[in-house]
Amino acid sequence: MIIQSFAPIAAPDAETLILGSMPGIASLEANQYYAHPRNAFWRIMGQLFGAGIETPYAERQEILLARRVAVWDVLQFCQRYGSLDSNIKDEVPNDFARFFAAHPHIRRIGLNGGKAAKSFDKHASLYLPRGAASVALPSTSPAHASKTFEQKCAEWRAALID
Repeated sequence: MIIQSFAPIAAPDAETLILGSMPGIASLEANQYYAHPRNAFWRIMGQLFGAGIETPYAERQEILLARRVAVWDVLQFCQRYGSLDSNIKDEVPNDFARFFAAHPHIRRIGLNGGKAAKSFDKHASLYLPRGAASVALPSTSPAHASKTFEQKCAEWRAALID
């Protein structure tokens, strides 16, 4: 099945970009980033930026925009059955040259999980803005249970908060 990612949550003054690989089934059905109820992404965003799961989705987006945080996916299209990143095939990346040209203040890129990091390195790292750094972060997916929420949150905080 061919699936497509969402438009980015991003303002022109964004300084931090968080990239996943491709939305899972729950996110695609809800038309929202990280909609699976057990995904830790919004809990972490609550801890770091005040954009927690208890806040309506539109308000979470506004909070991130105000904090100069953008959210997107490395891939624009792919084939995948189910929600596991390991099932992704035929990757088509998003247009990072265009994105970075439109968002010239990006300095930090947090890669949500191993697949996002691997795909970013393969398709987009050559477009990394001068002075920007990317870092692979532990996946917020419920399928990635080798670290506790507290451990994940600490790694995300260290990478994304000055």
